Amino acid sequence: MEVPVTLAAAARALRTGGTTSVDLTRRFLATIAAREGTVHAFATITTERALADATRADAERRAGIDRGPLHGVPIAVKDLLMTAGIPTGAGSAVLRDHTPTEDADVVRELATAGAVLLGKTNTHEFAWGVFTPPTRNPWDPTHIAGGSSGGSAAAVAAGETCAAIGTDTGGSIRIPAACCGVTGFKPSYGRVSLRGVIPLSTSLDHVGPIARTAEDCALLMDAIAAAPWRGSHTEGIDAGTDAIRFGLLAGPWAEGVSPAVLTLVHAAAAI
Repeated sequence: MEVPVTLAAAARALRTGGTTSVDLTRRFLATIAAREGTVHAFATITTERALADATRADAERRAGIDRGPLHGVPIAVKDLLMTAGIPTGAGSAVLRDHTPTEDADVVRELATAGAVLLGKTNTHEFAWGVFTPPTRNPWDPTHIAGGSSGGSAAAVAAGETCAAIGTDTGGSIRIPAACCGVTGFKPSYGRVSLRGVIPLSTSLDHVGPIARTAEDCALLMDAIAAAPWRGSHTEGIDAGTDAIRFGLLAGPWAEGVSPAVLTLVHAAAAI
């Protein structure tokens, strides 16, 4: 089978026996090997850890253990989140040799959900920037991937992972998601734990999902949301949009937007 593009599709394939976590993980690792020379989405690729995670997930599934939709699904996390025994450099030469002794809360929650860790994605130094060197846009390597979670967005867009975790202080999930044509979600403050995340501004930082679809982001949120917000983020996701109202900026706020972008925004609004 081909690698499922979405997290939800991967989860269904694993649950129905259409694939195994080890097979799925090997396929993503092969995609990473084929595309990283151009995309440069990853700061660290955790091949041995990923295969160990996948082997454990398959064994648990055979034993009747079900950790939920993320069980056995390969993902990546931004290199701003601490990972025990795995380098966490935050894009900085200062932390080049920094290897934490414990996981960030979000990394721990993902492990509890049975996710497979493929690696750590590139970020600006301490998440301060909007184009994430040396990451390139998978759609066109001459273009930027956005930042500072550009590595996470590019990895998802390139098919190197089902989904990824990013952080957002002033657009660092939303900008790369837009640049790379994927879906990013900035949760409200406090909804996802910041413990173990190297800070840019603790009063403005947020941790959130980057994936192919809104459904995938919702499934990730189910796993990483802090205790008060645990529950289903997918409830009502297929209810349609007829009851939703939204506004489009006009006047000074809309000035300076390129005509091509403005055309696409209005086309999306019409849909």
